[in-house]
Amino acid sequence: MSFLNKLKSKFSNQSREQKIETDSEVLENIDKQEATFEIYDSKNENNISKIETQIETKTEENEKKSFFSKITSNVKSAFGIEKIKEGLTKTRKTFSDNLRKVIGIGRKIDDNLLSEIEELLITADIGVDTTEQIISALSTRVKKEKYENSEDLYNLLKEEIQKLMIESPSANNDKIYDIPENKKPYTILVIGVNGVGKTTTIGKLAHNYKNAGKEVIIGAADTFRAAANEQLEIWAERAGVDIVQQQHGADPAAVAFDTLKSAQSKNKDVVIIDTAGRLHNKKHLMEELEKISRVMRKLRYEAPDEVFLILDATTGQNAIFQAKEFIKVSNVTGIILTKLDGTAKGGVVIPIANELKIPVRYIGVGEKIDDLQPFEANVFVDSLFEV
Repeated sequence: MSFLNKLKSKFSNQSREQKIETDSEVLENIDKQEATFEIYDSKNENNISKIETQIETKTEENEKKSFFSKITSNVKSAFGIEKIKEGLTKTRKTFSDNLRKVIGIGRKIDDNLLSEIEELLITADIGVDTTEQIISALSTRVKKEKYENSEDLYNLLKEEIQKLMIESPSANNDKIYDIPENKKPYTILVIGVNGVGKTTTIGKLAHNYKNAGKEVIIGAADTFRAAANEQLEIWAERAGVDIVQQQHGADPAAVAFDTLKSAQSKNKDVVIIDTAGRLHNKKHLMEELEKISRVMRKLRYEAPDEVFLILDATTGQNAIFQAKEFIKVSNVTGIILTKLDGTAKGGVVIPIANELKIPVRYIGVGEKIDDLQPFEANVFVDSLFEV
């Protein structure tokens, strides 16, 4: 063999040996990597198993929370219904008892009976216009469906009144004091004449929102009355919420602005603004409410989200007059009717809902801080006609 051939053979053998060594190293590295992957997969499986367990546990917890939340909501709802029934006792006794006396037993339905029912509805503060509407509907049904016995009028009247009642578009939110996530801080402007229970209602609203887990701040923008700030401060303390106030005679719009600004900086959920109730000077009131809304919109374009008008049920038909005047100067989104427990004039809720076409959102059925209840038309009518 020549020298060159010997040299080639030597290098060829070395190359094979190196390749074998290299291949062995590669195989060894692959084995190590596979072992590493097996360990990783094992750990990963454990991690996945832990995550799955955590997800299952969290899901169970959420289901339990949802279950208990529903139970709590149902309990609160049942408790609220009982409060409404109790609060309407005076109205029910006057209305329902008198209605049964008029209807009697064994009477036939005729014009005289319908006239007596008409008179009863008017004296129950249901008002002339709404009463005429109800009696007209009753007469039509009696003739069309051929009712003869007076006892049938009790349920017929109940059904016709239920048809007139308006349900708020946010009725479900009102029940649980919820607010849209994209509208925080949710701003509520509260209006109404002095003496209707405005300050008390604001305190109760704040308390209910706080109980629903919301962070609330109150703005004392009724700077016209010296005692207004003190009263509101007491209610804010009872409800356990913050309050923004300035000295007597300060610009109400400035108070509203400071309140909303504070709410934004402190990440509050709900802002409730009190206002003066000088209805005798409508021009001044309109300018004041417009200014309050205008300055709040500098901080949040949609503000105010709600304008709640507070009416006193004990004033009967005068409450409707007040409502009509306030509607002229403000975009009212809902009505809160107070002091229903202290009057037999609770029937005024019916013409308010029917004639004003503005939903009744809450009703006050007592003096306690939790006596402000979301209004439910069916519950109200049932309570009115309940024996």
